[in-house]
Amino acid sequence: MAKGTELIEELVNRAEALRRAFRDHNFTPDNVKLDIKRYTMKEAEELVGRSHQAIRDAEDDGRLERPEKGPNGRRQGFTLAQINRMRDVFGTRPTTTDEDEPIILAVSNFKGGSAKSTLSTHLAEYLARAGYRVLLIDCDSQASATSTFGYLPDDDLDEEHTLLPYLRDEEDSLEYAIRPTYWDGLDLLPANLRLYQAEYELAHNVTPETFSMLREGIRDIAHRYQIIIMDPPPALGMISLNVMYAANALIIPMPPAMYDFSSTISFLTMLYETMSVIEKRLGSVDYKFVKIAITRFDENKSAQTALVDLSESELGNALLTAKFKESAEIVTAGNLQRTVYELDRPTTSARVHKRCLNVLDTINGEIELLIRKSWPSHTRKLRAAGLL
Repeated sequence: MAKGTELIEELVNRAEALRRAFRDHNFTPDNVKLDIKRYTMKEAEELVGRSHQAIRDAEDDGRLERPEKGPNGRRQGFTLAQINRMRDVFGTRPTTTDEDEPIILAVSNFKGGSAKSTLSTHLAEYLARAGYRVLLIDCDSQASATSTFGYLPDDDLDEEHTLLPYLRDEEDSLEYAIRPTYWDGLDLLPANLRLYQAEYELAHNVTPETFSMLREGIRDIAHRYQIIIMDPPPALGMISLNVMYAANALIIPMPPAMYDFSSTISFLTMLYETMSVIEKRLGSVDYKFVKIAITRFDENKSAQTALVDLSESELGNALLTAKFKESAEIVTAGNLQRTVYELDRPTTSARVHKRCLNVLDTINGEIELLIRKSWPSHTRKLRAAGLL
């Protein structure tokens, strides 16, 4: 009879081989993930806020480069980097002023399976696609967000590429771990399994300052970004408490199932009690907004619909209006190690793909509006436009 550790070790080795094979299948021939999405002229007009003719004129006079042509001689479409170059040329990239504090948004729930990482990655790409400067910090040792961006966390990344050296006081700044992604305007601070060691190490010698380490680190690099999104572990441990204290906004994903409802209530209760203690030692945490997002919602299931209706009646405006609905397009995109925003063509059907994009754009757009409302310069613009 084999020892339990030997059986588990064999299973680990086989699982790692499967994960490598999975990446080889998705990112052949060189295992490098690239942004394959190309935007049509119509999409460019909408994203940039300028007409087809204005874009053509800027190409003609040399302010903009023309898109590459395919073998058939037709334009292949614009990359996101080219879209952002257009924004810079026309002055339509979203701007913030010194009075607009960077948003540091935590997407957190301590129950797994809440679509926390799925929401974080899609939101980060949506905001970067809109022209904002975005940093995604993967604080979860399961590293789902990191994997989405093409890495095998424990093969491609060592512990020194994660938050771990900073949380050990071996680094004075988070700069060492920040890396650009293939998605223009979006940087990543990745994670891997070794990050879990921080939970034990931070708990070994707890002081009030233990809970403010990440806050201090983010404060030093926040000027580089307009929005920082944090994807913490699905547990209320030392890293998650650092995330909660570092954040100035919070989205809590909650699937419409009774166990998830109960878990979210427990999460909120424990968070309130723990943060109350931390605030007494370190000072208050001011959140610009706190919202619950209904995730993994299947509107064809009557039991889920009933729970959502009940949630809306009891939670009111604590809920985001938009729902993050289940979609086969999200599942199949995930199997390709991509978000839906990265797909160059539907993986299911054109109808399902379009409906899924509408859902994603609606919920992410609602979060973007919350962010803009927190910025004084944008509040004035929104009020002038009659949107407040």
